[in-house]
Amino acid sequence: MNPKLNQLQEIIDYKFKKNSLLDQALVHRSSLNEHHQFKESNERYEFLGDAVLELWISDRIFAKFSKFDEGKLTNLRALVVCTENLAKVASDFSLGNFIYLSRGEENHGGRSNQSILADTFESILGSIYLDGGLKPAFKFLDKFLTSSIEQLSSKEIYKDPKSIFQEIAQAKEGITPKYQTLSESGPDHQKTFEVGVYLGDKLISTGKGNSKQKAEEAASINAAKLFKN
Repeated sequence: MNPKLNQLQEIIDYKFKKNSLLDQALVHRSSLNEHHQFKESNERYEFLGDAVLELWISDRIFAKFSKFDEGKLTNLRALVVCTENLAKVASDFSLGNFIYLSRGEENHGGRSNQSILADTFESILGSIYLDGGLKPAFKFLDKFLTSSIEQLSSKEIYKDPKSIFQEIAQAKEGITPKYQTLSESGPDHQKTFEVGVYLGDKLISTGKGNSKQKAEEAASINAAKLFKN
């Protein structure tokens, strides 16, 4: 068991009945060959956490913003739960320090990798749900994401990363971005997708994720940064 689990439970303000659930939530797939006590990664927990997160954010912003139409609610939800924002929140409480990573992944900056941080945030959420149900899972999200709702809803425009890059591309190049899957790797239950975002025939940037949607989101974030620079 990770000796830092007690410290992490204090940070997230939740005491697990089964510490093994939190331990499992911290297992990145890269570590499986080096940490033989684990038989699988945290990706099933992440899958569950993603669903809980979707319910929580939908419930909170539906109740809070009674004058928002469906489009504005959808865009605000996407902005709050996007990889970039979840990674920022996870980084703020040093989640990367607690994750099981292979030596190679750690040497390549895995503890500050946005995708790994965001995915592990969701897997922790899934583990809390498994251990205690919706009430503590929602309390965890209230603690760490409520301020994101406040900050992001104060903007004049609520847009997800793909929409943001589309506007940049249309304004500067007059072209709508297109996304293409470049590769898929891993077994069916642990696939990694690499997606490229193109303007015309020109590849602008790539992104990776454990779903095509997340890979497209990562590619659009990287592309937007290139244009801003």
